[in-house]
Amino acid sequence: MKKVSIIVHQDYLEEVVRDLHEKGLMQIIDISKEEPEGDFERGTSHPEAETLANYELRLSRLIDILRQVTPKKGGVKAILNPDLPKIKQIEDLSIDELYSYSEGILDEIEKKIIEKKEELDKLNEEEENIKNQLEQIKYLDGFDLDISDIKESEYLVLKAGITTDFDELNKEIKKLNLTEIYEKSFGSGKKIKWSVVIVGHISEKEKIEKITRENLDEFNLHDLSGIPDETTKLLKQNIKDIDKKKKNIITELRKESKKQLDELLSLREEIQIERARKEISKNFTKTNYTYSIKGWILEKDENILEKSINNISKERAICNFKTPSQNPDNPPTYLKTPRWAEGFKGLLSMFSLPKYNEIDPTIIMGIFFVLFFGFMLGDAGYGSIIFFLSIFGYLKFSKHSDMIRSWSFMGIWLGLTTVIVGLLTNSFFGDLVTRFIYGDENALLYEAKIFGINLPLNSIKDPLTILTIALIFGLIHLNVGIVLGIIQEARRKNYKKLLTEQSCWIPLQIGGGLLIGYFMLDFQISSTLMYIASILTIIGIIQLFAGKGPIGFFDITGYVGDWLSYARLLALGLATAGMALAFNVVSQMLQPKAIDGVLPVILIIVMIILLVILHVVNLGLQALGAGVHSLRLQYVEFFNRFYEGGGKEFTPFKIKRKYTKKIDEK
Repeated sequence: MKKVSIIVHQDYLEEVVRDLHEKGLMQIIDISKEEPEGDFERGTSHPEAETLANYELRLSRLIDILRQVTPKKGGVKAILNPDLPKIKQIEDLSIDELYSYSEGILDEIEKKIIEKKEELDKLNEEEENIKNQLEQIKYLDGFDLDISDIKESEYLVLKAGITTDFDELNKEIKKLNLTEIYEKSFGSGKKIKWSVVIVGHISEKEKIEKITRENLDEFNLHDLSGIPDETTKLLKQNIKDIDKKKKNIITELRKESKKQLDELLSLREEIQIERARKEISKNFTKTNYTYSIKGWILEKDENILEKSINNISKERAICNFKTPSQNPDNPPTYLKTPRWAEGFKGLLSMFSLPKYNEIDPTIIMGIFFVLFFGFMLGDAGYGSIIFFLSIFGYLKFSKHSDMIRSWSFMGIWLGLTTVIVGLLTNSFFGDLVTRFIYGDENALLYEAKIFGINLPLNSIKDPLTILTIALIFGLIHLNVGIVLGIIQEARRKNYKKLLTEQSCWIPLQIGGGLLIGYFMLDFQISSTLMYIASILTIIGIIQLFAGKGPIGFFDITGYVGDWLSYARLLALGLATAGMALAFNVVSQMLQPKAIDGVLPVILIIVMIILLVILHVVNLGLQALGAGVHSLRLQYVEFFNRFYEGGGKEFTPFKIKRKYTKKIDEK
């Protein structure tokens, strides 16, 4: 990474910005917030930026309206055959041509679409009001009154509404003269309510209003008339009429969407690109005649950028490059990962990107993630499902989405690893094959002997072997982290930490491991080797304590705890195999016996359906657990050896196109 500073004459600023935007080589930083140097002052956005923002706002409003009424695919159909954006071939337009084109489009459809939307909103509001009235009127069912009477007249006050405490309301009403209350209950228990009609003399108006304010949720039916049943029928017919009008408007808007939406999307994208160019100048500083642009660029692109800027500005620009320092420059991080490892980059980003010049663990982390996932899921049947679904996703959707491409490619490796582990441990949907096809749950899928080891292993009957393998993987994983930590401290020339806190684990593991083996596991070692082990252990402790003091003792116990965490590889593998076995046993209970040589077909179908449902559930649960716990081993145990994180990703000032493509672009 190089820190770049460009000083360009104001006459060539727009051309330089356009070139930077199109090439996408430089991340521009905001230097306008810094204290300007010398004669420089803070930059401002281009005057046209506000106009472009206004056009973008108008276009976005129309796009939102048309998208709301456009039918969308859902469920499996949306997954298997997604709607893809249409790419429009475009030519470079000047800003005046862009304005003219935008005005032409907007003049043609803006007023019409907005009027239709306002009419639709008005109908929706009217329909909602009618529904509220219907909700209120249903509580008046059974009352012999005209709805228009619910008001104040020359001699009477009539009010209607809902109360949850009729006894209190009735008590207050009974205190009044010339006032009657009529009620009807709805619901039961704690949810009981009463619809109430109160009729009183006008002389009691103020008292009635006070009581109803405190005890009654009044109906708002002032613009209606007729008995409740007739009014309900009329309102329902009104809703049907409104729905018909709404459908007509939506049909018209859908026609406009089909004809104009793609054009609006491509036009808005062009406006957004131009707006980004006009607004970026607020990140610069300037003098009367020049602008200063600062940012970051990859070292390999240094000559390309300098040559391009000089050509654009006709040698009226100065480019200065320098190697940044970690502090105070705090440069961004550029992760260069091969295409097949893009999914691993996503896993790392969920934790934290590495700082500039910190070791990039993406590929190593990804390899161990796949390995541990396969170990924990550990079933060839489940792995096959993941494998083939990932291949399908890769072939079907990878051209539509970079994210789907990278994650489905990683899924292929996850599935393949799980299949291999499942075959090594005699697990294919648990013991489904051996139990239902071979007729013997103790049968083996195959038999082989490699390096003196009889395959396949049985994780349920021989968990100690699997645990040993898991702990060996844990030691390898942790020591890879230790080696990376040593390399990182050497790069930073932090030799004290390298010799104390990092390299101490090498003698500690060797010496401590031999001593533990001798005293606890009956290892047969010579006295000379015992002395060497003791000396290595003491050296490691001295190194650790020299770096951290007595508190370093807790690092030793922490390391042992980290190592034992890899026992989860066995635990989750056993959980997968155990649940699959249990599901097979439960399903086998439905397996019918032959009756005159014929098996009851219904029981067979039920058994198959049950097996499918149970194994799909097990796959979902165990795959989630394997993914989470595999990530935990990366984020906690592995990264704890060397990784700090906290970096910011390198994000160059670059055109992002989704709906458009320049004619001269490949």
